[in-house]
Amino acid sequence: MLNRLVIQNYALIDNLDISFSKELNILTGETGAGKSIILGALSLILGQRAESKYFFNQQKKCVIEGHFHIPDFHLKDFFSINDLDYEEITVLRREITVDKSRAFINDTPVNLTILKQLGECLIDIHSQHATLEINDEGFQLLAIDTLAGNKDLLIRYREIYNAFKRSSFEFKELIAQSTQSKSEMDFFQFQFNELEKAQLAEDEQEHIETELNILTHAEEIKRHLIGATLVLNGQEQSSLTLLHDALQQMQHSEKYNPQIEALSERLKSSIIEIKDISFEVEQIEKNTQFNELRFNEINDRLNTIYSLQKKHGVNSNKELLEIQNEISDKLSAILFADDKIDKLQQEVMLLKKELLALAEQLNESRNEILPKFEKLIQATLNEIGMPNAVLKVDNIFLSEDQLNTTGRNTVRFLFSANKGQLPAPMNKVASGGELSRLMLSIKSLIARHAALPTIIFDEIDTGISGEVALKVGTIMERLSLNMQVITITHLPQIASKGKAHYKVFKDDSGDRTLTNINLLTDDERITEVAKMLSGKTPGEFALQNARELLAG
Repeated sequence: MLNRLVIQNYALIDNLDISFSKELNILTGETGAGKSIILGALSLILGQRAESKYFFNQQKKCVIEGHFHIPDFHLKDFFSINDLDYEEITVLRREITVDKSRAFINDTPVNLTILKQLGECLIDIHSQHATLEINDEGFQLLAIDTLAGNKDLLIRYREIYNAFKRSSFEFKELIAQSTQSKSEMDFFQFQFNELEKAQLAEDEQEHIETELNILTHAEEIKRHLIGATLVLNGQEQSSLTLLHDALQQMQHSEKYNPQIEALSERLKSSIIEIKDISFEVEQIEKNTQFNELRFNEINDRLNTIYSLQKKHGVNSNKELLEIQNEISDKLSAILFADDKIDKLQQEVMLLKKELLALAEQLNESRNEILPKFEKLIQATLNEIGMPNAVLKVDNIFLSEDQLNTTGRNTVRFLFSANKGQLPAPMNKVASGGELSRLMLSIKSLIARHAALPTIIFDEIDTGISGEVALKVGTIMERLSLNMQVITITHLPQIASKGKAHYKVFKDDSGDRTLTNINLLTDDERITEVAKMLSGKTPGEFALQNARELLAG
């Protein structure tokens, strides 16, 4: 329930700090005093988007804080799922500036979606304009399911429904993909065969391009290598002959100078290395021969490789091999697609079977509760001055292909306020006052069975007065025995039923007008209710009437 509401710098509110009773709270005040402003601020910590034009002073931050006592409402899973710290007194806070809005739950930053989800578990705000909701089929079905206790069944149904929709979508997609793939299978097989036949190796291209280059320039290579061999070791004045002569000259002098001995050793090593080089050059020269057969073979192989690379838009054998593997995977997928389709089809069928069984359970539960639902609503309507009112519920069981997130039912509320009048759609036969009382009856029924912490009624007393208003107040009072009720009202009969009575007023004693709120004492309540009965200056008769109302 809402323990405390703190509002700073919002519209006409500079700074308010309100603590609420756990039972029936009454808010009264003249039209325009700011009751709707307080509700507007409250809606911000319940996830409504903020507009800076509502701020009182745009140079300061707007802060709204709600303190909620929540240990009895099974919300620990919500906090765990959203990685939030659970506190028995949970604080929802909004901080808003002209260009930024931030939301917090127990000082942890959250987005508005999470704030709204938690807010919906804590407070139901019902205003005179919300009577339009009563014509919404979703709301009507919610009312029936709440009384029937279908919460867990609906959770299970929706889990299976979502799984069924996902599997059905995947099944359709797989069939479409399989149909398209099978039409392309011959082409994939042709591509794979062509690549497989080529027997590609990752490093093959580089090697045979090098070999082709050698064959192409074989004569030139041979001529130059012969020339190199002659220079190194094939003439009387070859490099090796001259180096040997130099070594002999140095060896004659090395006994006189140790440095010459070291240089002689180095030259000797060089002569050995040059001999090796000369030998290898000679061997390469002898092995270098133009082979027309091999030349044509390599050209053909490279033409095959280049053609495949061009066809597939790549530049290497490695990429061609990757494509070959991809095509192989596609062919395997096509070959095994039918098995996967069969398996998925079985899964869809099993999910649908379970879904239909759950939908049947929901339908039976709804049909079973309808007489009780109609009877309880009629009893409440009778209590608040509509003894001839009748609410009938049409519950239609839909075909299998009309399964939706709530089952296979479509419901319609039919209403008659007067004797002898056949029930008809509410938007055609009910007045504003009748809709307000009907909505109060339904909301009070839902609230008793849904264990919602707090319900707020915002001036839903439109179109009623006198004894009927007194009975509406009694219903709110009775409702507050099981939950916190906050009611904004202009009727003294309803105001007299509260456990805590707050007066909202404008204070223009300073240089600007401010909205404020006071918790009234017992004597102040008598005066306030008397004013609601007779005007600003109530006489003794009005005061006595107020005392009698408050005495109950």
